[in-house]
Amino acid sequence: MLRKYVALGLLCALGCSNARAQTSEAEFFAGKSITVLIGYAAGGTYDATGRLLARHMPRHIPGNPAMVPQNMPGSGGIKTILHLYSVSPKDGTALGMLSRSYPIEPVFNPQVAKYEPARFNPIGSTSQEVSVGVIWHTHGVKSLQELLTRQITTGATGATDDTGRFPTLVNNLLGTKIKVITGYPGGNDVTSAMEKGEVEARFGWSWGSLKSRSKPWLDEKKINILVQMALEKAPDLPDVPLVMEFAKNDNDRKALELLFAPQSVAWPLVAPPGVPPQRVATLRRAFEATMKDPAFVAEANKLRIDIEPVTGEAMQKVVERIATFDRSVVERALALTKLN
Repeated sequence: MLRKYVALGLLCALGCSNARAQTSEAEFFAGKSITVLIGYAAGGTYDATGRLLARHMPRHIPGNPAMVPQNMPGSGGIKTILHLYSVSPKDGTALGMLSRSYPIEPVFNPQVAKYEPARFNPIGSTSQEVSVGVIWHTHGVKSLQELLTRQITTGATGATDDTGRFPTLVNNLLGTKIKVITGYPGGNDVTSAMEKGEVEARFGWSWGSLKSRSKPWLDEKKINILVQMALEKAPDLPDVPLVMEFAKNDNDRKALELLFAPQSVAWPLVAPPGVPPQRVATLRRAFEATMKDPAFVAEANKLRIDIEPVTGEAMQKVVERIATFDRSVVERALALTKLN
């Protein structure tokens, strides 16, 4: 009987502790605004996803703070990463919808990406992703093989983000002749440039984003899909080649795994370093609750945004996994993404 009373007392104490923690978090967030920095220009899927979360996630945060999206494009998403890392408040009132490549940028772009990825606090990602390379239909290219003998141009938001890094990777691994044109503020600007004929192709385009934002082009066959870039093929693209299939040895495969690991955290919502652990936990639970919110899911479906959520804890494991690759793998990945 004594043990039962002790156990009951422990349960009550735990419940009271949790209640006090929730009250404390509600008191902190009440009346505040959380800035959501978005690393790319308005109109793309990063922007749409960040704004969708900002509309629905406040209902699930104690104290119901407002969430205010703010676009901060620049340097292929690195401008936002650095701002969140060094400038934003470290109390939970600033989050970032970062470039999915944030866990590997310091490896590939150390002169600019001066931060430690593991110090960020991942909150969650709405889904995983496969990237594709596509070309406008009027150019007559229908296969990756044709690019071994024909030069094409592709638009990019930066030489070192997915839109610039992935076509460079394809060049170095396969010997294709893709010329990367950088300087576009966001993915939508690259897409518009392709439609207007400024460039011929777009690489590093998220398959989920393409299906949601440019479905008429698929239906009308205005683009030809040449290649997939991820660890595994998209189930609905069984006949499009996967870059992983072209690995020549085990070191190539590991280097490609390093490069494509960020695809598993495709739309990362992240808190800066230094946020108190209890607040990080509160934001993660709010994110997870949002993913199950019928109103959120309904709007996501309307916007054709895929929801296959990845928890903040799972995202952290991806970052930690990236840190385990030995130097030979890193050197091969660097060689594969080096501009010639």
